[in-house]
Amino acid sequence: MAKAKKNYKVKDIKLAAEGRKKIEWAESRMPVMMALREKYKKTKPLKGFRIAGCLHVTKETAVLVETLAAAGADVSWSGCNPLSTNDEVAAALAAKGTSIYAWHGMNVKEFYWAIERTLDFKPNLTLDDGADLIFTIHNKHKKLMPDILGGTEETTTGVHRLRAMADAGELKYPVIAVNDAETKWDFDNVYGTGQSTLDGILRATSILLAGKNVVVAGYGHCGKGVADRAKGLGANTIVTEVKPTAALKATLEGHEVMTMDQAAKVGDVFITATGVKDVIREKHFQMMKDGAVVCNTGHYDCEINIPELEKIKKSKRTIRANNEEYIIKKNGRRVYLLAQGRLVNLAAAEGHPSEVMDMSFANQFLSQLRLAELAKKGKRLDTSVHDIPVEQDQEIAALKLRTMNYRIDRLTKEQKEYMDDYSAGT
Repeated sequence: MAKAKKNYKVKDIKLAAEGRKKIEWAESRMPVMMALREKYKKTKPLKGFRIAGCLHVTKETAVLVETLAAAGADVSWSGCNPLSTNDEVAAALAAKGTSIYAWHGMNVKEFYWAIERTLDFKPNLTLDDGADLIFTIHNKHKKLMPDILGGTEETTTGVHRLRAMADAGELKYPVIAVNDAETKWDFDNVYGTGQSTLDGILRATSILLAGKNVVVAGYGHCGKGVADRAKGLGANTIVTEVKPTAALKATLEGHEVMTMDQAAKVGDVFITATGVKDVIREKHFQMMKDGAVVCNTGHYDCEINIPELEKIKKSKRTIRANNEEYIIKKNGRRVYLLAQGRLVNLAAAEGHPSEVMDMSFANQFLSQLRLAELAKKGKRLDTSVHDIPVEQDQEIAALKLRTMNYRIDRLTKEQKEYMDDYSAGT
């Protein structure tokens, strides 16, 4: 009798028990997701759908994966970053039957091999964070595309690239921009990134942030969250920007604004959050103070030009986990690079808190459900990048408020009529 093929590859399956504890902790902090699981586990609206997922393997992601499965979906998963997988959580998912290919410390070849394995069962839905899965399908597995009903995308960088792909006429199936939901963008990106980024920095360095000059490159939702949290811990916050309105907002929030050339000379801690490459380059490393800490919280590891840092180093050594000391050849100063320039909040910490991912992953779940329900009716969204419905945003926010025991007011009939009454004057 042939031996059954193992449908996972993780660091160590023996880590499953510890991973299960982490998942159970996340479940206790994600009431919206658990309510959705309870609602749909009997009707199983995702039965018959095969979802390939490429998203950070954290305890919160495990709650999403197992909620999709509870609703009837067949799921195959990989991590969307080589350093963001929690090996205990990956083992716990594998032990319970999830097809998963992910471990911490993958090289680039292994990373894409894992994505390829999630496509072996020929998915008809995709779920992405950064769009590497979608790009792999479009570039290498075009034969799969006619059967793919749609996908969802979790993060700013991925949505931006998919919109560019759609504008160029290269996107071949519809994608829902989960990132652009108000209950994702204004919560996960701001409060989640802000807290988890500083968590990663502190775990990798144990430095005191109060009194430090903390430079945040980019003042979008993520950068704003990081700068505001750093300021709350007593740091002197500096923002660098290319967009005038974003820079102006930063000044009115009490942050100092300057160019990176100026900030490089005075910063103690540098955090990139732009989604653009080469934000910190060779000339900036040469200007930095002795002991400067440099890290990234954007999706890709190109915001800090590490090849240029390597080129000007005299020596390099690992000081502690996720913390590498570079001594600059020209001046002997020390620069500390965290998490190899990858997302410091996931590589050096655990990612966003469960409470905020509760809403983001509720949007993922409901968006997958939306694609499936359309398919059952013989319909599909047109081939472009779609926003989630406003009603879904409000439904998730209302449910979250109820789980937190908050109540809000409602408009009266007269108030609703007044809002639409264009004849009402002063």
